[in-house]
Amino acid sequence: MKRILTIITLAIIFNSVYSAEFDTLFSKANDEYNNEMYTNAIEDYLLIVDAGYESDVLYFNLGNAYFKISDVPSAILFYEKAKKLNPNDDDINFNLNVANTKIVDKIEPVPELFFWQWWRSIYNLFDANTWAKISVAGFISFFVLLAFYLLSKLLVIRKTAFYSGVIILILAIFTFIVANQKYNISKNQNEAIVFAPTITVKSSPNQNSVDLFVIHEGSKVNIIEKVGIWCEIKIANGSVGWLPAEALKDI
Repeated sequence: MKRILTIITLAIIFNSVYSAEFDTLFSKANDEYNNEMYTNAIEDYLLIVDAGYESDVLYFNLGNAYFKISDVPSAILFYEKAKKLNPNDDDINFNLNVANTKIVDKIEPVPELFFWQWWRSIYNLFDANTWAKISVAGFISFFVLLAFYLLSKLLVIRKTAFYSGVIILILAIFTFIVANQKYNISKNQNEAIVFAPTITVKSSPNQNSVDLFVIHEGSKVNIIEKVGIWCEIKIANGSVGWLPAEALKDI
């Protein structure tokens, strides 16, 4: 038992020191950014990313630093990473929109029906973790109300607990479904940014196949399938084709 406690204590101390080290590095990178040493800031931010840390603030700062040195594709990549973690942050969305005005391709997305727009606005209110926390709180509230319904002798309390419980249970199930769907999509939906200055999308995973259309650096694509060194991609207007994997960087 003493040995286990010693190992746990050492692990906690190591993690604390490790975290403090990267907090210091993050502060250093922020200072470099504020002093217009953008390349140095990027190098230090990337050290943190390469160590396995991620946060919307870290990615947002990286995007800003890349934008300052006019590396628009990299800026868009890290703004998209930040948006994935915090989809409703106004600063992230604003800077991403500004960066997208700097790229060549102006791809019009396929129009959505109004109820899909309505669903998407609700779906994007929170990330998967927040939806899950709301769901857990809802289920806990339901069981508390259930206890009031079963144990109370006052009719008015029983009625209130019953109807409130039904509503909260429905909301808890709804938020659980949203959290689960958002988590699965975030794990399974592969999105990427094009990093080739100009590249031709092919009809099949072969360099000698038919040319379909041209796409430029900074454009966002969905990856449908990977075959060897090729990726089947889909852009916002619904067009589909194949690109070499080396031309893309995953979000």
